[in-house]
Amino acid sequence: SMAKVIKVSDKNFDAEVVESEQPVLVDFWAPWCGPCKMVGPLMEELAEDYDGRIKVVKVNTQESQDVAMLLGIRSVPTVLLFHGNEVIDAFVGARPKVAYAKTVDKYLKKVDKKAKKEEKRRLKEARRSAVA
Repeated sequence: SMAKVIKVSDKNFDAEVVESEQPVLVDFWAPWCGPCKMVGPLMEELAEDYDGRIKVVKVNTQESQDVAMLLGIRSVPTVLLFHGNEVIDAFVGARPKVAYAKTVDKYLKKVDKKAKKEEKRRLKEARRSAVA
């Protein structure tokens, strides 16, 4: 199935972005914004490329001003990489696809490394309790 860019608003931003298990790429855009029209299709490609690893969402800042204000979004397009309640990285202005992809790759590597470390630690503890 095609991975889709999810439309997110003030109402469901917390549920879709802040509470997401996966990292989330958030595209803040507006209908009147020219460069946003270039970023939109890239987000759709990235949603495909990283299907199952990250979530890609878009926020229309004209309709959802609260979230944009809260996050200090001053211009569109702005793309944020979010994980949990943390902004991992921010891109102000339109960028080439490779710029977004590089940042996502770097962060996913970090997440994978952390997960492996956790797994090792868990196995060690399991072994320890099996012996005890």
